[in-house]
Amino acid sequence: MHGFTPLRISVALATVVAVMGTGVAFAGSSGTAHPTGQAQTSAPAQASAPASADSTEPTQRFIVGYKSHADEATSNTAFVKDVKAKAAETGERISFQRRLGTGAALVDLPETEKPQDTQEAMAAFRADPDVAYVVPDRRVHPTAVDPAEYRYQWDLYESQAGMNVPSAWKQATGKGVTVAVIDTGITKHTELGSRLVPGYDFISDSWTATDGGGRDNDPSDTGDWANRGQCGKDRNGNPVPARDTNNSWHGTHVAGTIAATANGYGTVGIAHEANIQPIRVLGKCGGSTSDIIDAITWASGGTVSGVPANKYPAAVINMSLGGEFTCDQAYNTAIKAAVGRGTSVVVAAGNDNADASAYSPAGCANVITVAASDREGNRAAYSNYGTAVDVTAPGGETAVRADDGIWSTINKGTRSVGSEGYASYQGTSMAAPHIAGLAALLKQKAPSLTPAQIEQTVRNNARSLPGSCSGGCGAGLADATKTLTAATGN
Repeated sequence: MHGFTPLRISVALATVVAVMGTGVAFAGSSGTAHPTGQAQTSAPAQASAPASADSTEPTQRFIVGYKSHADEATSNTAFVKDVKAKAAETGERISFQRRLGTGAALVDLPETEKPQDTQEAMAAFRADPDVAYVVPDRRVHPTAVDPAEYRYQWDLYESQAGMNVPSAWKQATGKGVTVAVIDTGITKHTELGSRLVPGYDFISDSWTATDGGGRDNDPSDTGDWANRGQCGKDRNGNPVPARDTNNSWHGTHVAGTIAATANGYGTVGIAHEANIQPIRVLGKCGGSTSDIIDAITWASGGTVSGVPANKYPAAVINMSLGGEFTCDQAYNTAIKAAVGRGTSVVVAAGNDNADASAYSPAGCANVITVAASDREGNRAAYSNYGTAVDVTAPGGETAVRADDGIWSTINKGTRSVGSEGYASYQGTSMAAPHIAGLAALLKQKAPSLTPAQIEQTVRNNARSLPGSCSGGCGAGLADATKTLTAATGN
């Protein structure tokens, strides 16, 4: 079995984000411009603080959204002028990095690791009446938990806690529908090659990317292994990760759950004739919300500066990732715009056995938030819960048996790319793609359905969990056949 190590949903430290490559920094003491063109290539600095509080969260970067009437909302020249003024006001070196796809601006303090410096700079922007919001550029992670193959896919067909998928294929298989997997990217796999449409690598930091560069049109997953403590410290001062970890191939596993092809070999996906658009935002030590915001925008057909137009806008986005912070306006703006373009956004609830509303994007508006069940139909012990959860899907639980996890596609390389394979993972990361696949089936069967109608149809046709759920599991366990039958009126 693949030695997959735990990847918690808790937010990592934003100090691990390297200085971006093209920003111009302004020092408050002199106003002199300094290039910050050196990408970080060594291990990031460590720090610790409560991840959920803006006042103490250590971060070198933050996102500024201006009100629509302000010149800074659209003019980089006006924004750079404002950055100079804020630098002079605070005495901090402040750098304008880039414009996000939502129109918000990414700002960096390239020479600080002190939370108070960043907070002072953020406060200066917040005090400006032309500013709509200022939020940290946080770090997020995949939401998986560790541990010919169809017989292992209990989540599709078992009567007790499966999602009743095979009979749904009589109505739809996802053909012609594109699902964007915003994740670690993808590796070559027999099950996925025919399902792919061009995606993009949105990781802007070369150290995180591990592929020798920044953003480009190759979303290949080059691995996310990390040594103990290489990603900083958690809020309690413990090293992150707690032990050496190998590559997760998380995006490949998620993609297989959604759309592994029905070729008589290996596994089969929920929507096995859907298209997968791999979008890379997570690498070594996770990824940043600013990159994810641009990925959401681009995947749904929006415009991102410096990135070619997406020729295959996705009808469904899957985000099996998250961080422990309440949803902020930067995230909400990107998601609302994506849904407005007609894209359903499916997200994992998180793996901390806690209220999902305290996590993002799980607690954001306009998303379908998915909790995880085990093979007996109980809420999985790790799964987040609460009023933010819309529905539950199989996520597995491997504490007793590896076979009780979700079986899907991976790569076998531990610290480099190896041969293709399969593995049993558990997590809300595994539950979310079940619903993303179901959304693709619905979109094929009833193309006129809006994201809100897709969400409501899934919720209305869920069944009670056959096991127990404390804390709230949404509408219950999703049922693919019942959902598709209701959508077609049969």
